[in-house]
Amino acid sequence: MSPGVRRAGAGQGAAAAVQLLVTLSFLPSVVEAQVTGVLDDCLCDIDSIDNFNTFKIFPKIKKLQERDYFRYYKVNLKRPCPFWAEDGHCSIKDCHVEPCPESKIPVGIKAGNSNKYSKVANNTKELEDCEQASKLGAINSTLSNQSKEAFIDWARYDDSQDHFCELDDERSPAAQYVDLLLNPERYTGYKGSSAWRVWNSIYEENCFKPRSVYRPLNPLAPSRGEDDGESFYTWLEGLCLEKRVFYKLISGLHASINLHLCANYLLDETWGKPSWGPNMKEFKRRFDPVETKGEGPRRLKNLYFLYLIELRALSKVAPYFERSVVDLYTGNVQEDADTKTLLLNIFQDTKSFPMHFDEKSMFAGDKKGAKSLKEEFRLHFKNISRIMDCVGCDKCRLWGKLQTQGLGTALKILFSEKEIQKLPENSPSKGFQLTRQEIVALLNAFGRLSTSIRELQNFKVLLQHSRCHCI
Repeated sequence: MSPGVRRAGAGQGAAAAVQLLVTLSFLPSVVEAQVTGVLDDCLCDIDSIDNFNTFKIFPKIKKLQERDYFRYYKVNLKRPCPFWAEDGHCSIKDCHVEPCPESKIPVGIKAGNSNKYSKVANNTKELEDCEQASKLGAINSTLSNQSKEAFIDWARYDDSQDHFCELDDERSPAAQYVDLLLNPERYTGYKGSSAWRVWNSIYEENCFKPRSVYRPLNPLAPSRGEDDGESFYTWLEGLCLEKRVFYKLISGLHASINLHLCANYLLDETWGKPSWGPNMKEFKRRFDPVETKGEGPRRLKNLYFLYLIELRALSKVAPYFERSVVDLYTGNVQEDADTKTLLLNIFQDTKSFPMHFDEKSMFAGDKKGAKSLKEEFRLHFKNISRIMDCVGCDKCRLWGKLQTQGLGTALKILFSEKEIQKLPENSPSKGFQLTRQEIVALLNAFGRLSTSIRELQNFKVLLQHSRCHCI
């Protein structure tokens, strides 16, 4: 055999060896990234959620998010951080949020009320009059005494102790409408000490955790040899159900946000035109069981748990929207009717899911202790919603505030069952009320979770294709 042939053969052998190593490196990810089995603290398996989301929820919720009522979200991105001087910034221009010009907002949305409960109040001419008159005067001139009293009650309720979130004042000059479709959640380059401080504050100060217990992968944790976070999970399992649920909700939200960033990553930018798409390297860095020492799959399971919680909330709040007095009003009569039909269709699907989380298992001890624990739970979550004003990236802050408010609204629903059951059919409700801001946040937040689970399926397919390509 000539030296040239031997060199060629050796080169081919080396290439095959490298290819084999690459293939083997993918095998753990392909196998272990398959997050399966029954979730802790509930009786639901992940495969059932995947199928339900893929074939029933995802196509419809995606369509709902494109409707005018749900695509415009009013938010104040200029509220100062109440805890520290924010010094973070975005590394790419796509972090900037483009507010929506007033001329683009449907007249029914910018008129000011959360919902319209009468056909008279939906009259376009009266809405135009409302824009020129003071808000209170416009309400007083078009509503019955019963409705006026209801609005006063709603205002008191909005200021009550039942909110799980710090709500933006929509009347503030700094509050602006944002078109969510034109400002998608994706990678912005926001990272480093500023981003880390936000999440560290959430976990360390608001998740019922003593400082002596360190989260897995926490860079501040002292070296513990081969512990790999097991001591943390031993501590977590020793907590009451409510505090375990709280941690899983926050971890699931964090995982969902990270999945969005991995799925919509800035891959390239040529001649000023960015190219966005899934980044497998980033996905593996955040969720691969080997690279995360087993933490990645746990976080993804918490994503599914969060999905179940919000799914349950949607099934419970359906009666509120099924009433004829509730209109998702934008001013476009046909679109408004179609939007409500689609929303009710989604609610029917949520009610058909056979393995819902049982929220009655929470706060079920003695009344005094349960009430105290529920209030502690609420205040911790409300504090997290305030931390969202400390996010240094505008687009990250927008989606952080929306998804936190959506989860807070879901919790408000789950713990208002008695009030929802007493809703009057043909008049405004006093005991339970949702603002338009809460409604938009609730459905968009659930839409984000549905998208996360769908994106996770896509990453599994990409990993499998990579494995096949290597072979």
